[in-house]
Amino acid sequence: MSVYYRMKRIFKREERSRVAGKLITLRKQIRTEIPRKTVNDTLLLATWNIRDFDSNKFKHGPRMNESYYYIAEIISAFDIIALQEINENLKALKRVMNILGPNWHFIVTDVTEGSSGNKERMTFVFDSNKVSFRNVAGEVVLPETKLIAGRRQFSRTPFLVAFQSGWFKFMLCTVHIYYGCNYGAKFERRVKEIKTIGKFISKRANDKNYNYVLLGDFNIISPEHETMYALEGSGFEIPVELKRATNLDEAKFYDQIAFKARPNELQLGDSEKNAGAFHYYKSVFKDDEFNVYENFINPSKRDFDESGKVRDESQKLKYFKKVWRTFQMSDHYPLWVELKIDFSKDYLENFL
Repeated sequence: MSVYYRMKRIFKREERSRVAGKLITLRKQIRTEIPRKTVNDTLLLATWNIRDFDSNKFKHGPRMNESYYYIAEIISAFDIIALQEINENLKALKRVMNILGPNWHFIVTDVTEGSSGNKERMTFVFDSNKVSFRNVAGEVVLPETKLIAGRRQFSRTPFLVAFQSGWFKFMLCTVHIYYGCNYGAKFERRVKEIKTIGKFISKRANDKNYNYVLLGDFNIISPEHETMYALEGSGFEIPVELKRATNLDEAKFYDQIAFKARPNELQLGDSEKNAGAFHYYKSVFKDDEFNVYENFINPSKRDFDESGKVRDESQKLKYFKKVWRTFQMSDHYPLWVELKIDFSKDYLENFL
């Protein structure tokens, strides 16, 4: 459960009342749409690209204090989550960790060098009461014979870490695949990155000591697209429940969670809804709240477009919905799944 007592220090009374109300609404949405956590039976696993967290290099921010509370509240709904676009400066992530509380831990990579690396870190955040780190972690660096197009490493280095929850031992590999373009050489680079990481981790998964989970922002267009075929063709399984749109317009399937599991150990939970994309804009920074936040928005971005032309009211509203609030929260929704982690009955039956 998130830690709220610091709210008294950072919010004025009127603002504190608004934020508290939104947190209550967000918690209600979480309870309605995401299964409750269990002690021994299930694991709630998620992935979330939190847009530009938190450099403000595009000058659409900075993030407001309340945004950190909403982000922390969403993370706290899960047991472990892979995060992408965590920037070089970890101050923002540490703010979220302080809100989550002392039982929450994180593991991050160094930034990937080069322009395509975008100074991003790969990150796992997990509740140590439920998930344990098994002391194995590493960034995926390709040997010379496996380089992408014969000359490249990944644009942002994938991160592979071993965890355990209950009976479920799992290797998580998080990625943020190169986007580039939807055609031509840059698109081919995206497809080759997906194929390469899929094949690389699939080969590792043959050791059978762990269940392997490949997750993150793959920049996949749709379930029927070449980008998805590149992932599934490497031997990873994506349950149909997880093939969901995760971008703001609910049209792209950028984020995915794929599995190569040990026999009988990929079991989705029994909850009525055991996977989904969490659409938090139903509760915070809602479509009709431009008037609430108008004065918090940078006037040079709110009132003028990129060419310096004055925006009319409808254009201001569009900027709020499509751009500004995505730099408060994100332009991606978290993708999550409920997994069974108690295999004790199966284990005992092997002795019969």
